[in-house]
Amino acid sequence: MWDYSDKVIDHYRNPRNVGKIDNADAIGEAGSLACGDSLKIYLKINNGIVTDAKFQTFGCGSAVASSSILTEMIIGKTVDEVKKITNKDIADQLGGLPPEKMHCSVMGYEALEDALKNYDDFTDLDDIRNEEAAAQKREKIVCTCFGITENVIWDAIKMNGLKTVEEITNYTKAGGACGKCKGLIQDIIDTYYKKEENEKAESTLSPAQKILKINNIIENQISPELRKDGGDITLVDIDGNKVMVKLRGKCSGCKNSHLTLKAFVETTLRDTVDKNIEVIEV
Repeated sequence: MWDYSDKVIDHYRNPRNVGKIDNADAIGEAGSLACGDSLKIYLKINNGIVTDAKFQTFGCGSAVASSSILTEMIIGKTVDEVKKITNKDIADQLGGLPPEKMHCSVMGYEALEDALKNYDDFTDLDDIRNEEAAAQKREKIVCTCFGITENVIWDAIKMNGLKTVEEITNYTKAGGACGKCKGLIQDIIDTYYKKEENEKAESTLSPAQKILKINNIIENQISPELRKDGGDITLVDIDGNKVMVKLRGKCSGCKNSHLTLKAFVETTLRDTVDKNIEVIEV
């Protein structure tokens, strides 16, 4: 049996702001009935301030409580203030949620984010939803049972510092049914933290270390690739993130990847040394 705070129980038994707002200025949705939980939030916005908020939800007590507390949190706040609210803020306002129910606060955050995106775009809501549905189809779906995409899992890791498959399941439901996607989820976790480690290592390179690394990548990776087609590269100078080079010849690898010779060098150095590197041909 999960341990719920008094505030969760109160908002579940006596939910605030339930219903629909006619002529709402923004409407957001998250979840789906197929996944077992869904939420629709309506916002009335006047002069950049949320003057009213209501919700309709289908789900467990934690979903109801999260939706209810969220409406209380945003009424009276500016749109800019509302944009800063995270799923952790929702859970904290409730006095915490059991780990297995954190996905309910995430659903509230996603519905709010969806509503504000619609409001900012200031276009027809049906057109927006059609565009988002098409975009979601293009995204890689990791958990087919709940329709959870790779981007959703990536964002959950980034926002909440999740490090295990179990935590991902608690926050997104991914892997909570058949479990066949757990290996993919672990791969995403590993990729995220490997990327984070690489970025941290890049940011801690001294100027001398960066120069040595750039030299090494040019000599051992870039130059051999160019020489395959009779081309080559000469390093002229390095000034911070600006790398001056002389290029000659062609590169079949560049042609196959639709990159120019300069872009090939720049992309390689950004991927291996520093994402802010700028290659200047002299």
